[in-house]
Amino acid sequence: MATQETETKKKPNRVLPIILGIVLLGGIIFGVKEYIYFSKHVDTDDAQIDGDISPVVARVGGYVDSIMFEENTHVNANQLLVRIDDRDYKVKLEQAQAAQVGASANTNVGESQITTAAANSASAKAQVSSAAARLEKVEKDYARYANLVKDGSVTQQQFDQAKADLDVARANYNAAKDQFKAAAQQIATSRSQLKVTNTGIDQKKVDIDYAKLQLSYTNVKSPASGIVAKKNVQVGQLVQAGQTLFAVVNDNSLYITANFKETQLDKIKNGQKVDLKVDAYPELKVEGTVYNFSPATGAKFSLLPPDNATGNFVKVVQRIPVKIKLSGSKEELAKLRPGMSVDVSVITKD
Repeated sequence: MATQETETKKKPNRVLPIILGIVLLGGIIFGVKEYIYFSKHVDTDDAQIDGDISPVVARVGGYVDSIMFEENTHVNANQLLVRIDDRDYKVKLEQAQAAQVGASANTNVGESQITTAAANSASAKAQVSSAAARLEKVEKDYARYANLVKDGSVTQQQFDQAKADLDVARANYNAAKDQFKAAAQQIATSRSQLKVTNTGIDQKKVDIDYAKLQLSYTNVKSPASGIVAKKNVQVGQLVQAGQTLFAVVNDNSLYITANFKETQLDKIKNGQKVDLKVDAYPELKVEGTVYNFSPATGAKFSLLPPDNATGNFVKVVQRIPVKIKLSGSKEELAKLRPGMSVDVSVITKD
């Protein structure tokens, strides 16, 4: 009996080496697979879906008259979504149009004044010609009387009358010239006034265009096709110009922002294929392409960028945002939403 027990104890236990061998073999296989994988891929789980989100703001103030959409629904570009009470803006448009009519009436008055001034100028010119002819006759008469008075052919009284007639003719001639000059200046003045009036009409046209533009802003339309969200407006609410009413997540604008370590960038290039795994939809197969790289690290774009010149420097591996374009069917991409987390794997070698 003692001999049999001794032989049993000396019998080697082969189970443990077999288990260790299997574990070692599995570790080697796993290590080789990981080496092969990471020699052809660059991975990161610091990534999320982004998209173009268009905030829609009120461009004019007023009370909300009606809302023609429901939150989290799809809308089309230029679709009317919110209407603001436009009665005040219609009144302003009518006022601008009435002001233009008044300015046009002033133009007609100005043109009439120019016509009248032109007629007065023509009459004044005729009076100058008449006065000039009268002056010429009186000067000749005066010259004759001056010769006749010397030999006593005419009396001194007649000569004095001729001299008085000459003075009157000269005065009338000068007065006629002054009237003609004043009439000519009146034409120039009327034309200047008409020019100012026409400028006022142009300004009234601008006022009308501005009033129409303000009136059009009472109809708030979607800037793009997409899903409307973040509704912040109610019927009857008083909104101010510049107030955000809602946002639209644009269709076909989704992309991935992957934050790779700076030590990974030497293997990543534009145009490389990317495998994506969305946390929300593990079974969804989505692919992409490396599109471009951020011009700076994420830390440099932060509100308080780090200053390594303070003396308390600790080297930290920085991350560079990389933009990845998505590819896939509309049905697949329609499930994605900005902000979802994604695992990214860039294929560096085929």
